[in-house]
Amino acid sequence: MKTKQPILREIQSKDNQQIKKVIRDVLIEFGVPKVGTAYEDKALDDMFETYNKPTSAYCVIDLDGKIIGGAGVAQLDNYEGSICEFQKMYFLPEARGLGLGSKMITACLQKAKEFGFEKCYLETMPYMHAATALYKKNGFISLDKPLGNTGHYSCNVWMLKDL
Repeated sequence: MKTKQPILREIQSKDNQQIKKVIRDVLIEFGVPKVGTAYEDKALDDMFETYNKPTSAYCVIDLDGKIIGGAGVAQLDNYEGSICEFQKMYFLPEARGLGLGSKMITACLQKAKEFGFEKCYLETMPYMHAATALYKKNGFISLDKPLGNTGHYSCNVWMLKDL
């Protein structure tokens, strides 16, 4: 019997292997290419260390010690200006449909504001309809072209939100 509620918290070093598996499992589930996407990011090996910087943050959803999702913000790569990127939001099936996506977006964007960012950018895949709808519901608007250069050339949906 489930009695625990999912907890949204900042990543810890002990979460590295679990969140790497969550991200890769979700990408495989959705048939996302392994090249030109987050699947091949070196950051997946050390997520805590990657986001343990003054203007970066990564949060996870912890369900009684099991990581079932996560997302983060960091300076947009190869871009000058006060735009951060909303990164690596992936949820296992048991985390979906519970309102955790909006809570995660709110938490991450609050961190971005605290860091002094003025806008938040994201990239996703065109067939990730639920994610795109969630981003729109949370104030992101579609762009005609990418900003910066994240290296995720297989992601061809670009969105931006004023903070």
